[in-house]
Amino acid sequence: MSTVSTFPKNTWYVAASSQEIGADKPLGRMVCGERIAFYRDAAGKMVAVQDFCPHRGAPLSLGHVCDGQLTCGYHGLVMGCDGKTVSMPGQRVRGFPAIKSFPVAERYGFVWVWTGEAALADEAKLPVLEFFDHPEWAYGGGLYHIACDYRLMIDNLMDLTHETYVHSTSIGQKEIDETPCKTTVEDDTVVTSRFMSGIEAPPFWKMALRANGLPDDQPVDRWQICRFSPPSHVMIEVGVALQGHGGYDAPNDKKAYSVVVDFITPETETSIHYFWGMARKFKPQDAELTNTIRQGQGKIFAEDLEMLERQQKNLLAWPERQLLMLNIDAGGVQSRKIIDRILAAERAGTAALAPAAAPLAA
Repeated sequence: MSTVSTFPKNTWYVAASSQEIGADKPLGRMVCGERIAFYRDAAGKMVAVQDFCPHRGAPLSLGHVCDGQLTCGYHGLVMGCDGKTVSMPGQRVRGFPAIKSFPVAERYGFVWVWTGEAALADEAKLPVLEFFDHPEWAYGGGLYHIACDYRLMIDNLMDLTHETYVHSTSIGQKEIDETPCKTTVEDDTVVTSRFMSGIEAPPFWKMALRANGLPDDQPVDRWQICRFSPPSHVMIEVGVALQGHGGYDAPNDKKAYSVVVDFITPETETSIHYFWGMARKFKPQDAELTNTIRQGQGKIFAEDLEMLERQQKNLLAWPERQLLMLNIDAGGVQSRKIIDRILAAERAGTAALAPAAAPLAA
């Protein structure tokens, strides 16, 4: 019995970080229900083929790469980059039917894959993110596997009121609850923003202020600007500035400003690969600070992991229950509407593609 997919496929998803895939070993990963083996050819270019050996069905990701060719670890069958069989010791295999290959690209230190119609793949539709590969910015991040519907992660990131409760010891504070948020939609981008004035910085941001050579015991202005773009990317501008210096628009030496990077890649209908990180615009050369922030952020997102997985179990246990909506849910609701529209277009055969994400000012 076939099921209707809940995620668009004619679009780019992050499948891995570039450093996960070396020269001699493939990586197996499921993306949007497709089992894919990723590896590098002789020139170092990324290749993505179905993780299925046409001989006996073994996962090609259990094999190895030699001189840029992927060799099955079961009987030594060698695959080509186009999914066609190249050779096999002592056998004639050129007539084997080709396995599926996938459009793949590398950008910003990530491997991107297109799981839909290959003829529609266009690298011009990869998101434009100016804070990567920029000398004024530093980036550190990680990957979590989470057993939840990818849309639950989008809901979580587009409604940061949960920080008061889930992240009470790091980035949460009561002022988040007390300050209303605003949600707007422009084309395929949803923006939910919240600005807080004259508050005490929470522990994580006190650390960031000290790291940027600023006092941590003075009132600050804090901002959260969440931007969703399809299929499932959420960029969140966050930071604090010493009060009286312009808040969000304060000069760099009066604030700690970052962008939380969230690439949410569906694995199945109820599991995701969550690529998280933070790009910061202060002390970009400080590798120790990058590591400290990465560790702190990893602990914060680990708190979300348990909540989301248990939420998913509840939703599966009570599928008939109607969930309630509040004004704080507007960002997630509008994001889902965009996803639903793209899905409807794909199902209708019009192959609507998500546009490239608008660049963030660096």
